[in-house]
Amino acid sequence: MQPALPLPLSTPNRNLVRLTIVRGITWTGFLAAIIFGIEVLGFQLRVLPVISVIIAMGLLNVATWWRLGRPRAVTDTEYLLHLLTDIAGLTLLFYYTGGSTNPFITYYLVPVTIAAATLPWLYAWIIASAAMAGYTFLMLLYEPVPQLSQGTLIGSINLHVLGMWLNFGLSAGLVTFFIYKMAHALRRRDQTLSRTRETALRNEQVLAVATQAAGTAHELGTPLSTMAVLLQEMRQDAPEHSPLREDIDLLRTQVDTCKSRLQHLVANADRRRLAEPEIKSAKTWLSEVIQRWLVLRPDVSHRLEIAERRGLPRLAVDATLDQALMNLLNNAADANPENIVINLDWDTDQVIIDIRDHGPGVAMSIADQLGDTFVSTKSKGMGIGLFLTHATINRFGGGVSLYNHEEGGTLTEVKLPRHDTSRS
Repeated sequence: MQPALPLPLSTPNRNLVRLTIVRGITWTGFLAAIIFGIEVLGFQLRVLPVISVIIAMGLLNVATWWRLGRPRAVTDTEYLLHLLTDIAGLTLLFYYTGGSTNPFITYYLVPVTIAAATLPWLYAWIIASAAMAGYTFLMLLYEPVPQLSQGTLIGSINLHVLGMWLNFGLSAGLVTFFIYKMAHALRRRDQTLSRTRETALRNEQVLAVATQAAGTAHELGTPLSTMAVLLQEMRQDAPEHSPLREDIDLLRTQVDTCKSRLQHLVANADRRRLAEPEIKSAKTWLSEVIQRWLVLRPDVSHRLEIAERRGLPRLAVDATLDQALMNLLNNAADANPENIVINLDWDTDQVIIDIRDHGPGVAMSIADQLGDTFVSTKSKGMGIGLFLTHATINRFGGGVSLYNHEEGGTLTEVKLPRHDTSRS
């Protein structure tokens, strides 16, 4: 049985991971640009403080990766401090590399955009104010780099204009990356929460049905016992070797089977036993379920087909899975008891059980709703059996699909995960 999938990593944690990636790309690019400017273009910079700022931001990135490996969740306040640190680092770097004349000055918009997309209203304004304060400071105080405003690189292309072009490409790429990833994470979180809500609702419905079933199981015990006694008396009064006695024997067998199944149901109601499914060969388990089904449905004719290949798969099963498969077999028999074909196949990951009947098929108007709500394909059915069947098989990590067969009838496909200790 597969455990329920956990919720994805919290959004602030994921955003800090992406901010760390953006920071690494940004400061690596700044380092390459400074080395190129000093060695190729002859920039006159104070190398020690510039390299110190870049190393400090690199160490911050390393510390952030280490912190992300800790189990403590990232808060909005911590995320705010990271963005403020980025703005402080940018301000120091720009101070030593031309201040407001540096074409990369508009990179301030990247942390502002990230904050607006990820942080609460107040925190976003704090980042915007910090970036504006840094830009204003750099308009008044900075160490100039004459080559940025006077130098040319190719033909008449000014270095300042070229730097603005490079900054636009870097900023656009990083903002697009971050916003897309963040939106994708939000969509995934919404989908996970939606699936969790659907599972909780289905569990509530299953619990309600199970509660009613438990009470009904106890209430049916008395009338079944009464029927058994009356059938025994009727058998004694019936002439020996008469067709009536044969019918009474058949009815007595059916009553005993109902009593046995009710007792089995009550015995298996213990949740601790259901929490530990039994590991069985898929072939053996399927054969046992079919044999019990035939006792209840002696009017059925069927054919069991098992794939001829090596490595028989094993499954994790319990009484609820037995009943789920019997529900599907009964649906096939109700559609048409003649020539039901049951096929067992498997691959490296899952076991596939196909049940083919020759009934009228499934109406397309309700095909998508089967198993999600109490919808039935039978005129007198309530859809509870198919609903519980879907819920049970989903709990084991599998799925049920119903198709209209091209040659008529319905093909029911059950997929269950393999549970092999060692696959051959």
